[in-house]
This record gives sequence, structure tokens and C-alpha cells, in this order.
Amino acid sequence: MRRRLIAGNWKMHMTPQETEAFVGQFLDRLGGATDAEVLLFPPYTSLDRAARLLAGTDVALGGQDLHTEPRGAFTGAISGGMLRASGCRYVLVGHSERRHVFGDDDAAVHDKLQAALATELLPILCVGERLAERRAGETERVLTGQLDRGLRDVDEEVERITIAYEPVWAIGTGETATPDQAQETIASIRRWLVERFDAATAEGIRVLYGGSVKPDNAAALVGQPDIDGALVGGASLDPESFARIVEAAGG
Repeated sequence: MRRRLIAGNWKMHMTPQETEAFVGQFLDRLGGATDAEVLLFPPYTSLDRAARLLAGTDVALGGQDLHTEPRGAFTGAISGGMLRASGCRYVLVGHSERRHVFGDDDAAVHDKLQAALATELLPILCVGERLAERRAGETERVLTGQLDRGLRDVDEEVERITIAYEPVWAIGTGETATPDQAQETIASIRRWLVERFDAATAEGIRVLYGGSVKPDNAAALVGQPDIDGALVGGASLDPESFARIVEAAGG
């Protein structure tokens, strides 16, 4: 049985001081244990503060991206080892903004995923189609291409990886895939995993939905049979909102 995962990606928000305020309010509002695993992706500058505040709780930390190399003359980059030393257990790989704003292609995403595995981080591989691709009926082709290239040469360690389906057209736009649309697409991802690996392996891999997840749609989305949680963006910046999503989707 796959345990649900509710992750909040703060993107370029939250100073260390704001992080401290958020964590205090969020933990108070959540009020204890939840059946779901809860994960936060603060910006790099807030990781150390978040790690100290969340020590001894069930809330995990992740990095929003990583460099492919463990160290070197790469100004502005962060390695997997640095994320681990800052308290991270997870890392995002191939988020749509990294692909479409910063230019990460499938080869770069693959190399970052391998770097994450090499540093014992748990990667969340993000895949998703643009609006024009969906309208052209190319969603499955786009996603399977991203999966095939992202997971190339990954076999024995695939169960350490989580997939996040995030339709690019639903990120930060207020548009959301309906629960049926999200389920249909994520079911196709799981079928691909069965074909690429095997049924038992595919059954153990979590697949999340991300794209304008809010308290009022979280339960319906995560209630679908193939959706194992949510990657939450803007709604994770408010402790009350994010706690409501965890409660709604964590049952």
C-alpha cells in the first residue's frame, strides 16, 4: 500500500524568518500525526532554519533542484551532498520551471536524477505537458518521452523515485486538471511503468499530481485510485491552507 505524500514547493518565497513563522503556525494547526507523509521544499537559504525547526517532527525536507556534480567551480549551484548536509531527504528534478524557464532538457534532468540517487537523496521526477500539447492530443507522447529519457539506466533504484505529474498549463494559472483528467493521465503513467519495469515495481512507485492544488480540490484529486498525493505550489505558502490540504488529502 503506497503511503500518500503531500509536498509543498515554496519556490522563490520564504526568508528564514518567514520560514520560522510558517513552521510554528503549520505545526500548531496540523496538531499532530497524519496518515500522509508531509514534505516541504524551502529555498536553499531557508533549509538550515527549517531543518532545525522540524527536527523531531514527521515533516521531511527537500531541495528544489541540484547540480549534477558533487563539487567544483559552479557559482550559484548546489550539490546533492550540500542538500543532504542541510537536512534534506528529497529533491525535485525536472520541475516545469526548471525545464521551461531555466532550460533543463531531458538529458540534464536525467543527469540530475542520477546525481540525486548517488547522494542518497530521494528524487521526485516531474513530468508534464504544455497546453498546446494537450490540445493536440500529445499528452501521452510527451510524458512517456520525458519518463523514458529521465529514467534511462535506472533499474534497481527506481523504487526510490517518486513521479509528479504537473500539467504545465495548470501551474500558477488557477487552472486545474479535473480529478478524472488527472486520474486518466496518471493511470497512463502507471501503465508505462508496468511496461518499462514490471507490475510489482510499478505498484510500489508513488505518482503525485501537481497544478493549482487547493484545500477545496485536494481530496477529490488525491481520492483517485492512481494518485498518491500532491505537489502543492502557491497554496503551500499559507500554513492554514497547507494544513487543510494535508488534512483533506491525507486520510
